[in-house]
Amino acid sequence: MSRERPLIAVNGRSLTEPREALRLDNRYALAVLKAGGVPVGIPPVGGPADLEHLLERVDGLLLAGGDDFDTERLGLGPTHPAARPVPSAKQDFDFVLARSALRRRLPVLGVCYGMQLLALAEGGRLFQHLPEDRPGRREHGAGARHDVELAAGSKLSRFLGVERMPVVSRHHQAVEHVPAPWRVAASDDEGLVEAIEHPELPFALGVQWHPEEAPEGSADQRLFGALVGAAGMAARRATQPV
Repeated sequence: MSRERPLIAVNGRSLTEPREALRLDNRYALAVLKAGGVPVGIPPVGGPADLEHLLERVDGLLLAGGDDFDTERLGLGPTHPAARPVPSAKQDFDFVLARSALRRRLPVLGVCYGMQLLALAEGGRLFQHLPEDRPGRREHGAGARHDVELAAGSKLSRFLGVERMPVVSRHHQAVEHVPAPWRVAASDDEGLVEAIEHPELPFALGVQWHPEEAPEGSADQRLFGALVGAAGMAARRATQPV
């Protein structure tokens, strides 16, 4: 059965106290809703087969912001003392989720932790603690505001219709190495990777900043419209007779 409005799955944070629970920031859900999609939160439970059933039933995926990665668990060296890793079960779930969505060519947008997840899921590496890992460079946590420059000819620049724009950052980990065939879609004036995109997939994009916090009408809020639009196209293709 076709849907008039694309269904967008949104992951969230995992709480462990006082009991295990899903925490989903309403700003992500509202951004999807305003863009014309229908958001649905997904808790980090179930195995790969359960995720396949889920992804069969949605039209797009939003990988939301979160805490840090346990790099030791990923085989990427000791986890930095300043890191606040997500629960192990949540991290494992998110990697299966991201890889399954990419394999299915499902439209995917990653925000902050979500962008880092997309990079790591395909062989990327992290700066574990900024600015320690890049001495003398700017702070990117606690709602820091700075400009990013979009790569000329990138899908991101086409979606947003700008070459440069201000963003809100809330991170201390960042993508150090972008794995092929992913490419850098935006960076700051100090060379830090701020967005990545996959040239061989219809819509697979990650941004390091927080577009859900941008003022109404800001260029980066168009990202949610682009995700919902791509999800709608994918849904229509899936329902067309062969």
